[in-house]
Amino acid sequence: MAENIYKKVINFIDRYHMIQDGDLIAAGVSGGADSVCMLHILWRLSKDRPIRLLVVHVDHGVRRESAKDAAYVERLCGRLGVPFCLRKADMNGYASDHKLSKEEAGRILRYKAFEEVLGQQEGESACKIAVAHNANDRAETMLFHLFRGSGIRGAASIRPVRDSVIRPILCLERAEIEGYLAGQHLEYCHDSTNEEDGYSRNKIRHHILPYVEEEICRDAVSHMGALADILSETGAYMDKQARRIYAGCVQEGPWPESVCVSCRKLLSEDAVFHKEVLLLCMERLIPHRKDITGQHMADLVKIMQSPGSKTLSLPYGITAYKEYDRLYLSRSAEDSADAAGAEEETADGYEVRPPAQICVPQEGEFLFTLLDGPAFLQENRQNIPENRYTKWFDYDKITTALMLRTRKQGDYLVIDGAMHTKSVKQYMINEKIPRVQRDRMYLLADGSHVLWIPGYRISQGYKVDESTKRILQVQLRGGRYVGTSGSIVE
Repeated sequence: MAENIYKKVINFIDRYHMIQDGDLIAAGVSGGADSVCMLHILWRLSKDRPIRLLVVHVDHGVRRESAKDAAYVERLCGRLGVPFCLRKADMNGYASDHKLSKEEAGRILRYKAFEEVLGQQEGESACKIAVAHNANDRAETMLFHLFRGSGIRGAASIRPVRDSVIRPILCLERAEIEGYLAGQHLEYCHDSTNEEDGYSRNKIRHHILPYVEEEICRDAVSHMGALADILSETGAYMDKQARRIYAGCVQEGPWPESVCVSCRKLLSEDAVFHKEVLLLCMERLIPHRKDITGQHMADLVKIMQSPGSKTLSLPYGITAYKEYDRLYLSRSAEDSADAAGAEEETADGYEVRPPAQICVPQEGEFLFTLLDGPAFLQENRQNIPENRYTKWFDYDKITTALMLRTRKQGDYLVIDGAMHTKSVKQYMINEKIPRVQRDRMYLLADGSHVLWIPGYRISQGYKVDESTKRILQVQLRGGRYVGTSGSIVE
C-alpha cells in the first residue's frame, strides 16, 4: 500500500510540474501526520532526482507541547539527513497587532519564515515551498468557501501549485496518509487544537464531511477533488480571458492608486467576465482581496448598469465612482508628495512668476518659460504647433497675477475669435469630465479668465498672433488627465 501511495504522489507531482531537477525544496513540517508523510516522500524523491531538500519548522508559541514537536521534527530530520531550520514566532501577538484571525496570522508568519530561510541559502537554485495540504483539506476548504459565498476561484479551493508554493500530497486523503505512515513505521505528533470545534473548518472536518461520507457518498472527498481540478482549470481559462478584456477596457485612473473602467466596453462582454475584470481592478489597488465579497462585485456591476452618477464605498478605503461611461476605482491615501520647485502653494494655488517650475502633487510638473515672440513666430513660420501638453500664450495679455489653481465659481474661457465666452463648469459638463475629477484638476488662470484646462483646450483670449512680443510657453510633464482624444487649439 505504501509503495502505491508513493507512486501516486510522484505522478501527481509530475502532472503539475511541481519539481524540476536542481530545485531547492523548503518543506514546511509541523510534525503532524500530513507533513511527516510529505517529508518522507520528498526525501525518497531526493534520492532519485537531483534536488535539494530542507525543512522549516515554525514554533508559534501557542501550545505547551510545541517544543516537543520541534524536537521530534529535528530528530526526524537528523535520521533522514535533511537540514532542519527552526523559527519561532508570536502568532497571538501578531494577530492582535495586525487585527487578524489567529489562523491568518499563523499562515503569514509561516510564509515569512520560508522567505527568511530561503533568502539565506547560497546558490541560484530555483526555490519551492512545499506545504502539506491534503485532499480532505481541499474538500473542507471548498465547503467553507461555498457556505460563505464564493465564485469559481473559491470553489476550486486549494490549488496544487501557486507561484512557488507546491502541495505534493494534495492528492492523498487522510486515510491514505495514515496508511503510508504505518507502512513506513513513522511516528508523528498530535496537535490538540485540531480536535477543538472552535474553528469553522474543524466543525466541517469533524461533523459535516464525516456525515456526508457515511450517509451520502463514501467517495465524496475524491469527487470534490475532481471537481476542484475542473474548476481550477476553468478558473485559469477565465483569468486569461479576463486579463485580455481588462487590457481593452481598463486604464490608469487620473489619480495615484486609481483605475478607470469603460462601462460600455466591459458590459459589451459576456456577463461572466464582468466581475472577473472588476476583481482584477481590485487586485491592482490592494495586495489581497480577502474581504472583497461577491456582493461587492454585484454592487459594482449594478452601478455600472445604472444611469447617472453613482458612488460606492468598498473595503480597504476604495471608492467606486461612476459618471457618464466611466467607472473610477480609487484608493484613498494621504498625499505623500510635497510641492517642489521654484514656487510654493498658497491657499489659492500656485502663483506663477516665469521662468518657473512647479510640481503639483498627483498632477504633474509644470514648466513656465518666456520666449521672444517674433523669433518664435519666425522659427515656426507664424503657425503655432499643436501639442496636447505644451501650449503657448501671449504673455502681455495677462492682466493679473497668473495662478495655477483648481476651479472657482465664475471661471470662464473665450471660445472663439468673436470673444464669446463659456463657463468652465459648462465646458467640463459638455466634455463629460467626471464631477469627481473636476475639482481636482489644476487650471492656468488670469483672475477668472482661464488660459488653459490642461489636457483639453486653451482660451482664444490669449492666442499668439503676429503682434505678440513675449510668449509664455507652458509644458506639462507626467499629467494624469483623461478624456480628450487629442490637442485642441481653437
